[in-house]
Amino acid sequence: MTSFKKLEVQTDDETPHKWCTSLGEEVFKRFFSQANTTVHKVFGDGSFFSPMLFGKFFDPSDAFPLWEFESDILLSHLRSSTQNTVSWYQTDKGYIVKAELPGTGINNIEVHVDNGKVVEISAQWKLQRDLKANEWRCDHWWEYGYVRRLEMPEDADSNNIEAHIYNNMVLEIQIPKSPLDCDPPQGKDVASSSVNLRE
Repeated sequence: MTSFKKLEVQTDDETPHKWCTSLGEEVFKRFFSQANTTVHKVFGDGSFFSPMLFGKFFDPSDAFPLWEFESDILLSHLRSSTQNTVSWYQTDKGYIVKAELPGTGINNIEVHVDNGKVVEISAQWKLQRDLKANEWRCDHWWEYGYVRRLEMPEDADSNNIEAHIYNNMVLEIQIPKSPLDCDPPQGKDVASSSVNLRE
């Protein structure tokens, strides 16, 4: 039986410079080499939040133009090793991204829309008593949490994005196309594909 949880997509983010410290490749390699099992789940091969997800280093706090690429091509190095934990595609009605969550931070995962142009997924993996809710996003944020920022296509309707978690492990984000750029909606059937990413 599939469990289903709808997440609130926030648009009132008042901290536009929260990812003020970039994660460089050498810094990440040092951090990752000394890390524990949890860090390897969050940032390791195949994780949606890994800086190495796209085959070379890319700071996940920088916005990535995901829908400009075919997932089968961009993630071919993961598909060949059966580490297929991420998928994205577009339909006539919108854009879909699905990703397995890294097994931590599920209860505090947040989805933000930044200026109607970027969708941001983030959460803490290491809760610190002395940090306030948003402080972990500054300084060395990767020591406390994770993020993936995605550029939205120009025809995206940023006001009607939906986010869901299936079975406490798969995040699905649905970004509808603007009504002017697609057929009139016949209901909320933006995506009806399987959440099983390991086919």
